Amino acid sequence: MTETVVNTTQPSVTATAPGVPAPAPAPHRARGSGGRLRALDGLRLLAALMVALYHYGGRGGDVSRAWGTSPRTQFPTLHTVFAYGPLGVHIFFVISGFVICMSGWGRPLRSFFASRAARLMPAYWVAVALVTAVFALPAVAYDAVTPSEALLNLTLLQEPLGAHRVLGVDWTLWVEIRFYALFALCVVLPGADRRRVVLFCAVWTLAAALTQASGEPFLEVLLMPEYAPFFIGGIALHLIHRDRRDLTAWGLLAVSWLTGQHIAVSHLWHGDHPGQFSYRSATVVVLIVTFGFAAVLAIALGWLDWANWRWLTVAGALTYPFYLVHEHLGWVVIKVLHQDLGVPSWATFAATLTAMLALAWLLHRHVERRATPALRKALIERN
Repeated sequence: MTETVVNTTQPSVTATAPGVPAPAPAPHRARGSGGRLRALDGLRLLAALMVALYHYGGRGGDVSRAWGTSPRTQFPTLHTVFAYGPLGVHIFFVISGFVICMSGWGRPLRSFFASRAARLMPAYWVAVALVTAVFALPAVAYDAVTPSEALLNLTLLQEPLGAHRVLGVDWTLWVEIRFYALFALCVVLPGADRRRVVLFCAVWTLAAALTQASGEPFLEVLLMPEYAPFFIGGIALHLIHRDRRDLTAWGLLAVSWLTGQHIAVSHLWHGDHPGQFSYRSATVVVLIVTFGFAAVLAIALGWLDWANWRWLTVAGALTYPFYLVHEHLGWVVIKVLHQDLGVPSWATFAATLTAMLALAWLLHRHVERRATPALRKALIERN
């Protein structure tokens, strides 16, 4: 969910020892886009909007305070559709596996680290400061974290240290960071090639399953069995993007989809009874997971090269800052518009999404476009 610049240009990979396979064919390049997979940008924004629909109308809890009543009352029919929004995160993780494998291939560890840190942190730091400041206002009806917790949140280590989160969505960043660390240590550090990537995927798949069976807490934190299939599936899709004849990659993709859909159903399905906010169908969960894998597959195979509109690049650029700020600041906007000003529910919903996209554009233009390249350069030159 964090990558916006997707370029398919890859350095050559030369076999250096007996038994190392020959370099894979050059990946397919989207026509007219300078190698950018613009359809992937559009898919990322779609996944972010799915999550936003869930946070605004597909759950109870704090968002009910924003509306004044439960979203079930505000959206008697649509709340059941919005409730499938958490699956946008699973689609994000598939995309992340694809993009991180692409960006880490042939890149030294220092450059990989600098790229990830520079991409994540500037917008995140500003989002943490902004949400902390807004929630500290007397007129805002939400609890603010303590100053100590707000400072800790700047490190992105609040999850393992058990502190309150400033951003509700930052748990997914903690998942992403652990994936980056695993990929960096196992693939980027020794040098990415097809054999090493395949081995990483195969070992992680088996280790995640064994971790799930063992119930060992440390291994669950390290190997993330509930999310591993989606990252691994994304990596397999990048291998297919490099060479669609790679049967091993197709096998890894199939196993990742089979395990991923089961994990998604086991975590998100629940029965249809009055105690639940909404009913989630296991069939619909499987279909959405399948859509996520299939959409990235279509992009990997070049079937969506025709989706080459420039606005998709803008959509990709807005996705990460939108994802960071939309939840908590969106609740504040909903409260002001709906409860304080009496704006109808549907208009409040649309206006809140628009406002958060506008804020995301400001963060991208004035924070990311300036701070990201500067931080990346500083990290590379001073290490």
